[in-house]
Formats: sequence, C-alpha cells, structure tokens
Amino acid sequence: MTPEQYVQQKAAASGSSFYYAFLFLPKPRRGAITAFYAFCREVDDVVDDMVDPGVARTKLAWWQSEVAQSFAGQPTHPVMQALMPVVADYQIEQRHLQAIIEGCQMDLEQTRYLDFAGLQSYCHLVAGIVGEVSARIFGQTQAQTTAYAHKLGLAFQLTNIIRDVGEDAMRGRIYLPVSELQQFDVKAHEILKRPKPLAGNGTDEFTARFAALMRFQTQRAHALYDEAFALLPAADRRAQKPGLMMASIYQTLLREIERDNFPVLHQRISLTPVRKLWLAWKVQALGHV
Repeated sequence: MTPEQYVQQKAAASGSSFYYAFLFLPKPRRGAITAFYAFCREVDDVVDDMVDPGVARTKLAWWQSEVAQSFAGQPTHPVMQALMPVVADYQIEQRHLQAIIEGCQMDLEQTRYLDFAGLQSYCHLVAGIVGEVSARIFGQTQAQTTAYAHKLGLAFQLTNIIRDVGEDAMRGRIYLPVSELQQFDVKAHEILKRPKPLAGNGTDEFTARFAALMRFQTQRAHALYDEAFALLPAADRRAQKPGLMMASIYQTLLREIERDNFPVLHQRISLTPVRKLWLAWKVQALGHV
C-alpha cells in the first residue's frame, strides 16, 4: 500500500463529514487535505482508542518525534510520507502539527474545564489550528480568512462536544465548562451517570436542567457559525467552499440534536452519508450555506 492509498483509506474509513467536502476539491488539494486529515485522525485515535494512558503518552511522544524527523527530511510513517511533499505548497509548518498533538496530550491530562476560556484554549489546538491549515490547503489568499477558519473550527468543535456528551462521559470526560454546569444546576456526577429520561410524555427534573444547559451550548455554537461566516472575505468565499460544506453538515446536525431535545447522553445523532453528500453538493452549487 502506498502512502497515498493509506491516507485515502484512513480518511474514508472515518465516515467524517470532512470527507464529503474533500470530494469536490481539485486533485492536488484533495490529496493534500486527505493526508493532513489522516494525520489528525492518527493522533486523535491515540486518545480515543486509549486503554492505558501511559501507552497513549508514549505514542503521542513518538508522533512528536516523527513530525520533527519528517520536517528534517526523514518521514517514516505513511501519513507523513504522504503529507511532507505538499507542506511547502500550502505553508503547513511543523508548529501546526505539533500544536494538534499538544491538544491531544491535553485529553490525557485534563478531563474538566473550569470555564469557557479554558475550553477555548483546548479548542484552539485541536480545531482552530486544523481550520487554519485546512484554509491554506483550500486556497486562502486573504489574511482575514485565518480568523474565519479559527472561528469556524471552534464552532465545529463545540458541535462535536454537544453531540458526544454521552460518549465522553463513558470515558470519564466532561467538556462542558464547570462554571456553566453550575449556572444550570447540572452536576458532573449526573452527567457521568447518564440517567435515562422518564418513559412517557413527562419530563423529569434532570432532563429539564440538562436540556437548558445544552440549549445554551447550542445557541453559542450557532452564534459562532454566524460570526465565522461574517469574517470570511468575499475574495476567498469560492476557495473556502469545502469549509462551508462542512458548516452546512454540522449546522444541520446541531439542529437535529436540538429538535430531538438533546438525547445525547444515550444516543449519537448522525446524518446519513447520502444526506451529507446532498448538503455538500448544495453548497457547491449555490456557493453559500
């Protein structure tokens, strides 16, 4: 298997919304974003598939070394072998990749965030930097597009956090800020227990408090999407269509979760591949979300 085949397989196997946006890119850019996305998946999977934190730390340390070695001209992993030939073309720097690894390391050390400012610092590493690199690969020409990409990355990450509350709780993690749990009188131990709502039409007291907390999170995410779109310069709107495709998919997912009254503690809400492709195609055809 060639490095190019490896990253293609890695990206396609993830089933991510990102993959559908890549399909509309010209071949060179599609190859570059696929290799970069495969890198993100590799390091993220170290944490998601973790059984032993010590082993996960060792693996992430290996990736730090592999990135440094790759930028010194000696990549050994197929992902880095696929990525390195394009880093100069799209101004991908070692600091970008190391920052993403640093964000994954935070997942090993921290399972709570006291406030939104702290959560934003984490999101900057695991999503903002990803957005910045992606915008360069898509064809950024305006400096202002970097601010758009960081804001959109934050919106994506908050959408992921909302969708994955239950899955994260099973791993002992809560990404909802402690100050906001307190604001809505939702206890961390309640989320970790993942209590099921009452049968029938009645709404139990915890479900009502939890829904209010999640509605607050969702409103902030929607506002961040709007702020991101407002930051995107008209000159880069066409080139940044893949990001807008992802935004359409993610916003639709967010509305579905909201419509179903946030069943995220026990259910992973997702869109079908056909629907994701349809949403991506609409942005490709219309040029906007």
